[in-house]
Amino acid sequence: MMKLRFVITAGPTREYLDPVRFLSNPSSGRMGFSIARAAARRGHEVVLVAGPVQLRTPKGVRRVDVSSAREMLGAVETALAENGGKDAASTFFIATAAVADWRPKRMAAEKLKKGEMSGVLELVRNPDILKSVKGARKIGFAAETGAKLDEAVRKCREKSTEMIVFNDVTSPGAGFGTATNRVTFVHASGKLETLPLMSKQAIGARIVRFCEGLEKCPKT
Repeated sequence: MMKLRFVITAGPTREYLDPVRFLSNPSSGRMGFSIARAAARRGHEVVLVAGPVQLRTPKGVRRVDVSSAREMLGAVETALAENGGKDAASTFFIATAAVADWRPKRMAAEKLKKGEMSGVLELVRNPDILKSVKGARKIGFAAETGAKLDEAVRKCREKSTEMIVFNDVTSPGAGFGTATNRVTFVHASGKLETLPLMSKQAIGARIVRFCEGLEKCPKT
C-alpha cells in the first residue's frame, strides 16, 4: 500500500472581539483527531492543524496549534507546500474543523466596557478554507441542523471535493462533544452512503480507507 499524506483540520476557531471575548462554537475536535489517529496507525504521514481543544496528540501525528480561521488556512497552506513536487493524488486534505464563517472587522486592544458594546460588532467573512485549498484531494464535513443533505451535495460540487461527510448535529448521539456520530458520505459521483450511529474512531477509520481506495484513481 502506498504511503499517503494527510493534512487534517480539527476543532473550532476563535475570532476575538477584544482580548477576552471571541466568536466560536463547541466543537471538541474529536472527529478530526480520530481521523488523524486512524491514518497514523495505517502508517501514513499526518499533519493535524488543531484549533483550541483539550485533546492529546495522537501517536505519530505532527500537530500545529492555531486559533483563528486565517491562522488555520495559513497552517494548512504551509503543510501542503511542504509536500514539494510529490504527486497531489497521494495527498489528502480533510477539513473537519468547525471554522467560524465570520470574524469581527476590528479587534479592540482592550476589554470593551458594557456601554461600548452596542453597535460595535461589525462582521466580515472569513476565508473558505476547504474551497481555497489547492494541491490535494479534498474531503469536507457539513454539520447541519436537520436533514439538509442537499446542502452537503452543493458543497461537494462547489468545493471540488471527493466527498462531503454530512452530519445532523441535533441527531441523538451525534454532533459536538460526543464520542459517536451519525453521518452520510456524499460522494462526488452523487452516491449517498448513510452509516448507522458509530464511534468517531470507527468513522475515522472508514474515511482513511476511502482515501486509500482513491490512491490509484485519477485525481478529480
